[in-house]
Amino acid sequence: MAEQTQTQNQDERGRRRELVGVVTSDKMQKTVVVTVTRRVKSGAFKKYLTKRDRYKAHCEKNDVHTGDTVRIVESRPMSKYKRWRVLELVTRANLE
Repeated sequence: MAEQTQTQNQDERGRRRELVGVVTSDKMQKTVVVTVTRRVKSGAFKKYLTKRDRYKAHCEKNDVHTGDTVRIVESRPMSKYKRWRVLELVTRANLE
């Protein structure tokens, strides 16, 4: 019963995108900047290019720091540029 309600709510809201990226800035309060890199094949040159997108994500606990790999998920707009939430911490940065 609970599974059916959860899938029904997910269908009503639509599927939310999830991305994995590296935290590049944690200087704001409850906000981190996450850089997501992806490889795209160029149509003109038939070579692979590295595309980078930067997203501002909400982090309620302020427990992620620069260099950490995190999973972010789409959410409602929280401010002018912040439309993502930190879902989970994938790996910690090596601070050696």
